[in-house]
Amino acid sequence: MKYFIKVSSFILFILISRSVNSQDKPASAFTLDESIKYALEHSYSVKNASLDEEAAKAKVKETIGIGLPQIDGAAGVQYNPKLSRFFSTYSGPNGFLGDLSGVPGIQPGDVVAAQNFFQLKSNGDVNVAINQILFNGSYLVGLKAASSYKELSTKMSGQTREQTISQVSKAFYLALTNQERIKLFDSNLARVDSLLRTTTALNQSGFAEKIDVDRVRVTYNNLATERRKFENIQSLAYELLKFQMNYPMNEAISIIGSLEDIQVPDLSSYQDHEYTKRWDYQVAQTNVKLKELDLKNQYAASIPSLVAFAKMGYATQSPTISGLFKTNSGISDNGVLGPDKWYGYSLLGVSLSVPIFSGLQRNYRVQQSRLNLLKTENSVKQLETAIDLEVKQARITFDNSVQTMQSQKENMELAANIARVTKIKYEQGLGSNLEVVDAEAALREAQINFYNSTYDAIVAKIDLDKAYGNLYPTETSK
Repeated sequence: MKYFIKVSSFILFILISRSVNSQDKPASAFTLDESIKYALEHSYSVKNASLDEEAAKAKVKETIGIGLPQIDGAAGVQYNPKLSRFFSTYSGPNGFLGDLSGVPGIQPGDVVAAQNFFQLKSNGDVNVAINQILFNGSYLVGLKAASSYKELSTKMSGQTREQTISQVSKAFYLALTNQERIKLFDSNLARVDSLLRTTTALNQSGFAEKIDVDRVRVTYNNLATERRKFENIQSLAYELLKFQMNYPMNEAISIIGSLEDIQVPDLSSYQDHEYTKRWDYQVAQTNVKLKELDLKNQYAASIPSLVAFAKMGYATQSPTISGLFKTNSGISDNGVLGPDKWYGYSLLGVSLSVPIFSGLQRNYRVQQSRLNLLKTENSVKQLETAIDLEVKQARITFDNSVQTMQSQKENMELAANIARVTKIKYEQGLGSNLEVVDAEAALREAQINFYNSTYDAIVAKIDLDKAYGNLYPTETSK
């Protein structure tokens, strides 16, 4: 059967695990809406999409934080076993280095390397630095990009939800169609069983041959065997539904609904489609927006940036490491002797950075961003063409499926009437047993074709709604 073959390759990947206790638990019953709601709450794909949305919100806040004051604290000590030399020009006996006339070879104007008496071997520093962006073009573009990134994650989440609804709906209707088929099997078995009892009674009365009884019994046995096989297929259909819903695989499940409740709309209710109603199109549009912002960011990199900064701290020096932590008399900033030799310092400033020449790197980065933007715009146009084709295919498939379903329904009704009349004629002695068996076989084939076409029509409707963006409406559709 066609719609069983469609899912068989997928079902092979599902691990069917049933615990002994699960058979004692009552099965949870779901309607289609309840199945979809459960899947949207428990599906791992949907959960990950929601996590991506939360991550995007955090990314926006992270980007905003770049423009807030950046405060860093630092503390450190350093020991220099051998200090670097102090270099100076010897200017004579009255110079800074004093009288070096006693040193052989030293003449005024020579460069002298003396001991570094400006620095002790150990030093310590504790400070707090503050930086604040006053103007930065890339930061302003980054704020817009972060917002667009958040928008992209939201739209991709909607696309994931739409896909989940499609998969759950198809799995649900597969199980529902199979459920209706099992009911039909029971009806057919009851009818053939009645025919078997009638034929057996006629044989015992001498009005029918033994071969007539055997024909009907073969039909009955085939029906019973097919029903048992179909029950196994239905159990796999339930497993597929649980997998799509992320329902516990070791718990029983049942569904509520009837094929008679399904409303098949007229194709005329589907008018011209709008690209913006589809999640994938909105995702593509957002990607274009991000590429545009990337191009703006490349241009913004050539704009000067202005940053304010401040630093406050305490510093000291000592001949030894341990001496850094000892109290010692010193001269304070106002010239008064004090007990502590850690002295405070501070600085304030503004830094202006002006890009001048980068070896044409910025120029080539701009070219790359512009080309990437053109590629993304081409992808959107290609997507529009693909959507047009998908809509046309979905409309044709839906129309053909509905016509086939209606035709198969009429055939099933005709076959049922033929089987009923043939049985009556046989019971009244006006027909043969072979005609009854053939009529039953024709009825079963008509029923199979009807349910196959019904499922195909339902799937075609789901695909049509998805093509039009009606399966999980976007904000544009609402």
